[in-house]
Amino acid sequence: MGLILTEDQLILRDMAKGFFDEKSPVERMRTLRDSQDETGFSRDLWKEMGDLGWLGIPFPEAVGGADMGYGELGIILAECGRALAPEPFLSTVLLGGNAILLGGNEPLLKELLPEVCSGERILCLAFQEQGRFAPYSVETRATRDGDGFRIQGSKQFVLDGHVADQIVTLARTAGSTGERDGLSLFVVDAGAAGLTIQRSELVDGRGAAQVSFQDVTIDGARVLGEIDGAADLLDAVLDRATIGLCAEMVGCFEEAFERTLEYLKTREQFGVKIGTFQGLRHRASEMFGELEFARSVVLDAQSAVDDARDDVAECASGAKARCSDVACLIGGEAIQMHGGIGMTDEEEIGLFFKRLKAAELTLGDAVYHRNRFAGLRGY
Repeated sequence: MGLILTEDQLILRDMAKGFFDEKSPVERMRTLRDSQDETGFSRDLWKEMGDLGWLGIPFPEAVGGADMGYGELGIILAECGRALAPEPFLSTVLLGGNAILLGGNEPLLKELLPEVCSGERILCLAFQEQGRFAPYSVETRATRDGDGFRIQGSKQFVLDGHVADQIVTLARTAGSTGERDGLSLFVVDAGAAGLTIQRSELVDGRGAAQVSFQDVTIDGARVLGEIDGAADLLDAVLDRATIGLCAEMVGCFEEAFERTLEYLKTREQFGVKIGTFQGLRHRASEMFGELEFARSVVLDAQSAVDDARDDVAECASGAKARCSDVACLIGGEAIQMHGGIGMTDEEEIGLFFKRLKAAELTLGDAVYHRNRFAGLRGY
């Protein structure tokens, strides 16, 4: 695992930082939120990222990708986190895109991924049905209908589901709710008859959707993975998406910490800079230490994917458990050290707190991933 970026990676980081500084400053997130923008991000900016090759980083060259690794993708995602850029990396590249890439359906891969890489197609993954993250707790049913399937049910918290062109949908084709066996993945067109999509907004201002399936018919050629056996595919997709989300969280940690440190150096109380108070110094030191620990764990998780190691699942859960804890620490300390102004909407540090709170719970919180990590280790 490399803890120091290579020369090429440094160039990529500097390019991404300059891009977001110029085209997606933090105040853009507030503008999108307050204007209730129907998309929630900029399609033009997303297309520019595609033109730069960033959206194709984890995909093979045969479908228009860059055939690079999660080390490089993590650099872009960290800069997204620093800028609070709301573009649909998590939904389109990491969730929907990875499902297509790993799903073993060659025609769908050739049909969809080139336009994902170019920024012309938005994907999402509809799998969650309850408030708490439980990927196998699926009641949505897909029943045989001739050569295809008929889907009935509903999904919650579908990230960017309101703008997706295709919705990769998890449904139960056998077994009972909560069982790992009996799950299947389908690619559903957003305009399919019987599909209802209602937009919702997360605490950080980003868009999600409630998706309902009322006798939605799917051709048998739109299946990813094996019928009744998609749990392994789902796990692989969620692990890679979790690692990508953690990389974004690290960028958010860095920016929130640096802004807090700068505030400690400039804010005066009782005639002195508050950064001279020993208690605040200790708290800032703890923030720094936890940030560096989280960064190292995430780099190792990225390396696990790139090196095709056997412990990707353990690394993903270990990284998310650590990052969820650090999100709680850094988000809370940043608000507290800013004092009363940190509680106002005008102060940007609150936007980082809200993003970290949403990310902390997305794809499983610290409790879920510690339990999963222990199970993977045989406990």
